Amino acid sequence: MPQEQYPHRSTMQTSEGPQVYKVGIYGWRKRCLYFFVLLLMILILVNLAMTIWILKVMNFTIDGMGNLRITEKGLKLEGDSEFLKPLYAKEIRSRPGNPLYFQSARNVTVNILNEKTKVLTRLVTGPQAVEAHSQKFEVKTLSGKLLFSADDNEVVVGAERLRVLG
Repeated sequence: MPQEQYPHRSTMQTSEGPQVYKVGIYGWRKRCLYFFVLLLMILILVNLAMTIWILKVMNFTIDGMGNLRITEKGLKLEGDSEFLKPLYAKEIRSRPGNPLYFQSARNVTVNILNEKTKVLTRLVTGPQAVEAHSQKFEVKTLSGKLLFSADDNEVVVGAERLRVLG
């Protein structure tokens, strides 16, 4: 059969040169890939800048953040602070020579708890009164001399001089 009868067959070229095939991404796909890589790099730089800015604004250091410092004995808070929820601490002190202030819109409550978190003693300072809830209440001088004592059974006034008016 002659070759003219089979038009679907391709004719073979007899060139002896090597065939070159294009491998890779070309055209609009390549431009989109470069665009996404550039966008990702911009997002990484913005994220890094925002992280550094937050660390700078919040005053993060190796020792702590802001007025809160981490020490061997625990946490040390310097300056004014505001607590939105109850504060639980083993010890609260001011710097030597400086007073310790508690300020509240309603009241300040100090609770003494046992191991089972049951309240043993409560001191409530409110706008109307100062209340002490305990088994015994004592007022002493700096030298340790008893001025006033009260419990369920008795009230003792231990002052050398007692002045009652009214």
